[in-house]
Amino acid sequence: LLTAGAYPDRVAAAAGFHGGGLATEAPDSPHLAAPGVTAELYFGHADEDPSLPPEQIERLEEALTAAGVRHRCEVYPGAGHGYTQADTDAYDAKADERHWAALLGLLERTF
Repeated sequence: LLTAGAYPDRVAAAAGFHGGGLATEAPDSPHLAAPGVTAELYFGHADEDPSLPPEQIERLEEALTAAGVRHRCEVYPGAGHGYTQADTDAYDAKADERHWAALLGLLERTF
């Protein structure tokens, strides 16, 4: 998100999966970069992730929508932080499969 906002002429697409701290109340929170984003964005949020509580997901969605950013934010039910990492206890095969489909779809649309 920060890179897409800082380099809009170089970033056509970006995705984030089980990210944390994307829309805090801090003055340098990543969601504040939304007005500079021209890329299409996709976020696959983990339902059970304390590093990105529901209020931050809502704040991120509101910032992206207000900035007119093409985006999709989805919450993966039952998934925890790290759901794509097959070598950890957090791994969730269904969420991992879903994340690949979303990521590849984004890349096919934008490249």
